[in-house]
Amino acid sequence: MKALILAGGRGTRLRPLTVYTPKPIVPMVNRPFLLYQIEILSKAGVDEVVLSLSYQPDKIEDVLGDGSELGVKLKYVTEPSPLGTGGAYRFAAETMRESFIVLNGDILTDVDIASLIEFHQAKGAEATICLARVDDPSSFGLVEVSNDQSVVRFLEKPKSADRALLDINTINAGIYVLEPSLLDLIPAGENRSFEYDVFPEILKQGRPFFGYDIGDQYWQDIGNPMSYLKANLDLLDGRVAGFAAYSAAASDIATIADIDRNSAIADGCVIKPGVRISRSVIGPGVHIEERSLIEDSVIWAHSRIATTAEVRGSVIGKSCYIGRNAVVNTGCVLGDKASIPDYSRL
Repeated sequence: MKALILAGGRGTRLRPLTVYTPKPIVPMVNRPFLLYQIEILSKAGVDEVVLSLSYQPDKIEDVLGDGSELGVKLKYVTEPSPLGTGGAYRFAAETMRESFIVLNGDILTDVDIASLIEFHQAKGAEATICLARVDDPSSFGLVEVSNDQSVVRFLEKPKSADRALLDINTINAGIYVLEPSLLDLIPAGENRSFEYDVFPEILKQGRPFFGYDIGDQYWQDIGNPMSYLKANLDLLDGRVAGFAAYSAAASDIATIADIDRNSAIADGCVIKPGVRISRSVIGPGVHIEERSLIEDSVIWAHSRIATTAEVRGSVIGKSCYIGRNAVVNTGCVLGDKASIPDYSRL
């Protein structure tokens, strides 16, 4: 079975991090994000992955290559214009007419793809949608299923009153198994959404459509900076099965720097004496001066943290400068090349 990753969005909700870096390749514990999705597909025996792109496609292809090092064959398809999730699926898959696993390109997960395929085939489904449970589904689409896991209805971005009436918290997790017969439900070359157009039509026609509850398997949308930060920290904490945080040896780290085991340090870093780093990701070539503090944060490549600066619960983009004695507090997000003057407080 082939896989399709829908990675054509502009990453608007993740700005300013995606102004120069397309969302599919933002660093996630110092690896391009899509590698995590490709890896779970490869583990399930998927050997061909199609990437549906639109925004800065050349940058993505340059980073990911042909997939040979990942154990898969990567094929790139660029939308001629924004086609929505359903339209992008039709554009990418129509010439192949095969069963596809389809993933939204903004979710970190350790879902067992092989078990999902087995469920889909056992049910004789034309469409299977993965369901995740969340505490607050207001930003997602609720999915109601019957006792036999058949999908009953969808409620996009439900209001609190509607959620109370339904008494469910299962959302569309953005992972599907789709049969080629569904391609004919989507007009060629037109913008169509899975959630608003394709899935309601499947229900209307009474086609076999099932929900696969992922249970306690990990799932996290990375669509905004704070959810992106959370996903990085969850990887550091070992909450995502099958992935281990990686720290490089090729960095200049002072012997009296204090770096905990829950942090990941990339190659080419300089970390001076007295630095304290706790539960954080430090990207390639980052320079951290004496007695600085980095806590629960992600620092992208080639940024510089000056003496006695403090960064907590924040994301710092590429080639930023945090000045001497500056304090960057929880919830801050700095785009590439931002500069924070000495003694500033954010």
